[in-house]
Amino acid sequence: MAQLYGYVRVSTREQNEERQLVAMRDFGIPDNNIMLDKQSGKDFNRPAYKRLLKKLKPGDTLVIKSIDRLGRDYDEILEQWRIITRERQAAIVVLDIPLLDTRQKERDLTGTFIADLVLQILSYVAQQEREFIHQRQAEGIAAARTRGVRFGRPIKEPPEWFDEVRDAWERNEISAREAARRLFVDRMTFMAWVGE
Repeated sequence: MAQLYGYVRVSTREQNEERQLVAMRDFGIPDNNIMLDKQSGKDFNRPAYKRLLKKLKPGDTLVIKSIDRLGRDYDEILEQWRIITRERQAAIVVLDIPLLDTRQKERDLTGTFIADLVLQILSYVAQQEREFIHQRQAEGIAAARTRGVRFGRPIKEPPEWFDEVRDAWERNEISAREAARRLFVDRMTFMAWVGE
């Protein structure tokens, strides 16, 4: 008997998947057939997605909320679409885009062409958005650096007794490791404080 599966993905553990889960349940997908990944869409190395692919049989249907839930890499989305629809012979339903519903067996050549064209355009747009995000992020970091914004942890200030410990180290009375221990920091921090 053909099964109905749902695939839900959020990019980080902090993001909420509830909107997608509600859409899957409204479509009639049982909870035990909804696969969830909390992972980036940059590749398809996701545990729940891999389990889903193993379960898909001919005649099954996979439902996703939007094409970018499947992924953001143009070539990879097209390849996964081919694997699901051709190799696994399962149908795909993209809830946000009714044109991307391969269950319609009576679809004529023009309908198939339009669905394939829409898929390619949307896959391209998903990848472009991912590239734009990276570009905007890099530009934002560069602009912040020109304004003097520092990234990373703030440099810890040396304690009051630093000068006497440094002087002992410079006279070779103690090692750098011992100096760091006396200052309650690691050796790398001590070496940064003395400028080496």
